Amino acid sequence: MSVGLLLVIIVGAIVLIVKRFLGEPVDARDTFLTPLILVGVGIYSVTKAEHHSGVDITWLVIGGVVGIAFGAVRGTTTVLFTRDGHLWQRYTVKTVVVWGLSAVAGFGISLLGSTMGMHHDAKPVTLSIGIGMLGEMCTLGLRALATGVPFAPDKKAAARSEADHQRGEQRSSLDRFLNGLGHPGTARPQDTRGLPDRVYTDPKPRDQYLRSPSLRDGLDWLNRLRNRRL
Repeated sequence: MSVGLLLVIIVGAIVLIVKRFLGEPVDARDTFLTPLILVGVGIYSVTKAEHHSGVDITWLVIGGVVGIAFGAVRGTTTVLFTRDGHLWQRYTVKTVVVWGLSAVAGFGISLLGSTMGMHHDAKPVTLSIGIGMLGEMCTLGLRALATGVPFAPDKKAAARSEADHQRGEQRSSLDRFLNGLGHPGTARPQDTRGLPDRVYTDPKPRDQYLRSPSLRDGLDWLNRLRNRRL
């Protein structure tokens, strides 16, 4: 794994911890899908490694069990609460402590495995983070489902819905503007509020509301004005 990708993963994990420590909505995608993606990427990286041995598999299993255990414990320390009709989560000091202990334990297992002959590519960072989040998903996900409170809406779906709403508002504003100008095909409704209960007949021809004045109309008006002066 390149140093740049490793830095991106570490920074992403730190940002995730900070956001959840401050409190954020419980998103089903982040809770259930992200750990599976990271584990899948990690397993793919392991299968692409050139050398595998019994030592690699042994320490990989040990690291996986320890990572899932710490993740499961971490999932029990998160506070769940309701806000705006959706489920939210907030990391506590205990959560951060478990994060730190799991990082130290993972580093110790990797160091001990390397001493015993484990290859470096046998346990990528993505797999370690994904396994920890997978353990957290097991306990936190079950707790979240047990509350009966709906998860926060999907961020991408919410963004698309907001964009559609804004486009609808802009279209409505344009329609109102065109109605005010008497745009072709848009008849301006006659306001009959306050009038007696009778059939109201507009004395003006309907064609006046169905099209805008043309150049021909302007020339006709000038001819009529000239004839009156004559």
